[in-house]
Amino acid sequence: MSRSIRIARALLSVTDKSGLVEFAQALAGHGVELISTGGTARALREAGLAVRDIADLTGFPEMLDGRVKTLHPKVHGGILYRREDARHREQVAAHGIQPIDMVVVNLYAFAKAAARPGVEFAEVVENIDIGGPSMVRSAAKNFEDVAIVTSPADYAALAEELAANQGSLSLETRWRLAQQAFAATAAYDTAIANTLERMEPPAGGMHQAAAFADEFPQALRLAYPLAQSLRYGENPHQRAALYQDGSGTGVAAAEQLQGKELSYNNLVDLDACWALAQEFHEPMVAIIKHTNPCGAATGSDILDAYRKALVADPVSAFGSVIGCNREVTGDAAEEMAALFVEAIAAPGFTAEARARFAVKKNLRLVIVRPSAEKRVIKHVSGGLLLQDADLGRVSAAEVKAVTKRKPTPEELVSLLFAWKVCKHVKSNAIVYAKNGQTLGVGAGQMSRVDAAKFGAMKAVLPLTDCVAASDAFFPFPDGLEVVAQAGATAVIQPGGSVRDSDVIAAADELGLAMVFTGMRHFRH
Repeated sequence: MSRSIRIARALLSVTDKSGLVEFAQALAGHGVELISTGGTARALREAGLAVRDIADLTGFPEMLDGRVKTLHPKVHGGILYRREDARHREQVAAHGIQPIDMVVVNLYAFAKAAARPGVEFAEVVENIDIGGPSMVRSAAKNFEDVAIVTSPADYAALAEELAANQGSLSLETRWRLAQQAFAATAAYDTAIANTLERMEPPAGGMHQAAAFADEFPQALRLAYPLAQSLRYGENPHQRAALYQDGSGTGVAAAEQLQGKELSYNNLVDLDACWALAQEFHEPMVAIIKHTNPCGAATGSDILDAYRKALVADPVSAFGSVIGCNREVTGDAAEEMAALFVEAIAAPGFTAEARARFAVKKNLRLVIVRPSAEKRVIKHVSGGLLLQDADLGRVSAAEVKAVTKRKPTPEELVSLLFAWKVCKHVKSNAIVYAKNGQTLGVGAGQMSRVDAAKFGAMKAVLPLTDCVAASDAFFPFPDGLEVVAQAGATAVIQPGGSVRDSDVIAAADELGLAMVFTGMRHFRH
């Protein structure tokens, strides 16, 4: 049977005070002496709890604006000494050091403080916790004799275990808490290192606004806590897990309202459809299959956009995921529920929509908060690739008409729509569209000509008088000829080929209007 320890004395010093009073009351109910500091001690006393000040334990006052309060031998000696070591017992007795059996600490909110707009250099520095991580590491190192609690999420379970075991905690629990504690200090130090590495020196003094450079870091330090284990990965023979960046945004932190557990592939597809939907200000629906849009459309509302997106490729939409950039309403839910869909991501669902979807018990509904990804990571054998997120956009004023015939206002609106969609299609990519609706999507082809042919072949709706978008330049006129034969009257592409003049001449001969964006959107 594993060795349990009885908690007789606990030191509490926390930044996040959620659940603190209730947990401290549970400790006091088992006769635990509570030692605390500053604001934590004040909160406990206001709740009617008896608290011993840290200065009373150490015989030394808190000083230097709180920079020094727990950095003392009577604190760390009480935490670190090994109870079964006779020499340790003799030494602590000789110096009047009392044992501390539990440490309840969470750290200064450094990342939150550093992210505040206009934050001063001095404030960033002052939010680097010193005493907290020191106590956490001391207690975690001596987990055989001490319990270290770093998360309010553990309070309820620990209170239950204390109640069931006459105020004692098992070795298994203390080991789990120690593992969490070292992970917490590692993530904390990672946040500090990542932030300070980007900060310019305070040449104008500590009270100037902190200036941050946007360079790539010298070392890529990642600290993503495990959110959940997944049933399997991309295929059933692969294991998988989801990790979060702690921002509470994006698909990784989505709130699931109903349905089966999200799979690896669900998460990948949801991320793709959510990203596409966020490209648009007007109501937009993206229907995604294997990360590529099989239908995408804008509309007067989500129902209108969904209808237009679905009719573009209703066959491929079977078993898809759907992304919406507006709250899903009851009438939209009524029609979406008629299709077999794996998951739907949206910023919200009305009560009527949730009631309609409730009968589809396996359908996953997730609410997503927009994220502000600045860089993205991709794994390659032996390392990682880091790049800026593709946030590039072009407006009507920024595209350059290069053909004799300029696009009509209606064509230009359709071209910009197609361009936004094409950005989210696997390369090589050609998108046919008209009036805020995709008509055909040629995705992931090795040849741009084949992408043009495939997109036309996939079209269910007529391509007459449509437009076409290409994610990269046409290296030869042949691809352009295919889109013209399919029914396109205008084309949007990056330009930049050594044969641009040949392609422009071909467009003029075909009577096409063509605009260059000067920006490529490869998606591998």
